Amino acid sequence: PGPGAGPGTGPGGAPAGAADPSCGRFAADVCAAYLRIATTGRADQAAVDLLRRSSPAGVLDRITAPTLLVQGEADTLFPLGEADANAKGIAAAGTPVRVAWFTGGHDGGAGPRSDSDRVKFLTVQWLDHYVKGEGDAPGDDFTWSRIAGFDALDRGLVATGFRRADYPGLTGTTRREVVVAGPAQPIANPPNGNPAAISSVPFAGGLASLLDGVAGDVPGQHARFESAPLTDAVDVAGAPTVTLRAASPTGEAVLFVKLYDVDPEGAATLPNGLVAPIRLTGLPQRVQDARPVTVTLPGIVRRVEAGHRLRLVVASSDQAYTTPTQPTVYTVAADGAVSLPTVSGDPIPTTATIWRWVLAGLLAAIAIGLVVVVAVVRRRHRRQDRSVHPEYAGTPLAVRRLRKEYADGFVAVSNVDFEVHPGQVVGLLGPNGAGKTTTLRVLMGLTQPTAGEIYVFGRRLVPGSPVLSRIGALVEGPGFLPHLSGLENLRAYWRATGRPAADAHFDEALEIAGLGDSVHRKIKNYSHGMRQRLAIAQAMLGLPELLVLDEPTDGLDPPQIAEMRRVLQRYARDGRAVLVSSHLLAEVEQTCTHAVVVNKGRIVASGPVEEIVGESPSVLFDVTDPVAARVVLDRLHGVTVLPESDGQLVVDTNGTARSDVVAELVRAGIGVDRVVPRRRLEDAFLALVGENSRGSGDR
Repeated sequence: PGPGAGPGTGPGGAPAGAADPSCGRFAADVCAAYLRIATTGRADQAAVDLLRRSSPAGVLDRITAPTLLVQGEADTLFPLGEADANAKGIAAAGTPVRVAWFTGGHDGGAGPRSDSDRVKFLTVQWLDHYVKGEGDAPGDDFTWSRIAGFDALDRGLVATGFRRADYPGLTGTTRREVVVAGPAQPIANPPNGNPAAISSVPFAGGLASLLDGVAGDVPGQHARFESAPLTDAVDVAGAPTVTLRAASPTGEAVLFVKLYDVDPEGAATLPNGLVAPIRLTGLPQRVQDARPVTVTLPGIVRRVEAGHRLRLVVASSDQAYTTPTQPTVYTVAADGAVSLPTVSGDPIPTTATIWRWVLAGLLAAIAIGLVVVVAVVRRRHRRQDRSVHPEYAGTPLAVRRLRKEYADGFVAVSNVDFEVHPGQVVGLLGPNGAGKTTTLRVLMGLTQPTAGEIYVFGRRLVPGSPVLSRIGALVEGPGFLPHLSGLENLRAYWRATGRPAADAHFDEALEIAGLGDSVHRKIKNYSHGMRQRLAIAQAMLGLPELLVLDEPTDGLDPPQIAEMRRVLQRYARDGRAVLVSSHLLAEVEQTCTHAVVVNKGRIVASGPVEEIVGESPSVLFDVTDPVAARVVLDRLHGVTVLPESDGQLVVDTNGTARSDVVAELVRAGIGVDRVVPRRRLEDAFLALVGENSRGSGDR
């Protein structure tokens, strides 16, 4: 209750008991002390004393009643280590203690029904004997449970319970050593703890697994060490341990150690979002000089299946904890193996067990039938690989009948159909609201199409498709970590892909970026143009076979735009392909080999740029005196001098014969060195989309 809380009410409005105002004030003081420590990273003596007085450690030796200690495994506030400390403290005074772990907790509720029933049975059995004096003594055997699967009959998770005669604590009865490998790695401590990883979130411990790769481990702020795939399954029950070495320029470090279960597809799960926060002091500046430190991770109960890998992550930040405010870079190394505790025990039978066996038998029969059917189908179609569309196997990109309609009825893309072939630089053009950005968002898996299909090298594109690794992209602007340098951002991005560093081609990417020594400066000091150039270099990491760029010249000055033009053309000449969306029609005309013009969600033209441009009334004149020539041409009826392009004189003759224009210039004493018909993509673009081309804006 809060300060000064009054009586509560029970069912029907009957008084449920009075809350002692002093108790409310005490609880508020404890919370205030905890928050003061958590938010400032410092603990004044009064706060520490108050927390120590509120800890159960001070009363454990006075507990004499036989104690049943039930603890949830899914609990980031009070993990299994808290129950273990309480159990040992009570047992040290000679008091009988029985420990039970269940799959629920603050982050998991009551757990599966079979598990909550087991906990209720233990509680009733304990109280019946020690309070009512009924029944036999419950004994002091240890029970625990783990999630075993999904019960189709009960439509819920199933937990399997186990028991053994004695409580082994968090160290288990046996240990399994799993080697994790990886070089010593630098990790950045962000200024003021921002941005921070999201792993340990009270009441939402499973959140970290959902956010892995998004916010679970921030690139550049964590080190990874991986094991080989396990040859057989291991049932972990207790607190794993690992030996680390760390170095810090400040002599100390706050680190967060996590142990992931990684399946063969690469999906990583952090069991119950549990993290081991540690603070190390007296650290050297070189990791070679660091002494090994053994870290005990939170206790877990989990089966790591055969073929899965263990991933040890050491991070510098976490949303649930405060960290040093000053930015710095630690170096971390892992020594040897992760030691996994295991516990042997006997399964606890439940009423659902027999039904699970019956269901397993039915599923096995169905599976056998499916295997037979699949074998027949494969025999008939063994010569066909339906995973790759044969027509588009050599085509970097094929978009077929793409449509995107939103829930409110707005149609952003109604029917888009085009291809991008090797060696091509294809410009995606259209007025605002035409559907360009929506098309790119669908292409990159950022939004789902309503209809249609996209093929990349013949493989149908779906979210998470492995073929996405063959695409490099810059869509909707660059995004970097401001406290890291440009080079560190590129390296962190590539590490997040899980691909070998040798495949990144950093030298080529840095040459493209053209940032020189600025690549070692922090991103927060970059100009917009510098960020844009670095983002394009990031998209080119690994030299992907298809490059997708949205407004790549945004923020670049004219020399940089000209250089980007050459870069894209060279990139495509090597057999790769480029799709670029841009509103700078002159740049598209000079850069792209092909163009796709979209208007009101539909393609109105596509093909080689010169075919789309066609004939134009514009003429380019090279003259000895452009200023005097402009005066002469302004006097000619119907002739219009267009804005200068790269210092040249571009004229719209509007039907006047070119020979007449040249004659007027010569009579005025102006030398004419060259007359070249000027085809402009802008003319063709306006003719295609017309004046009534304004859309409602991409979404």
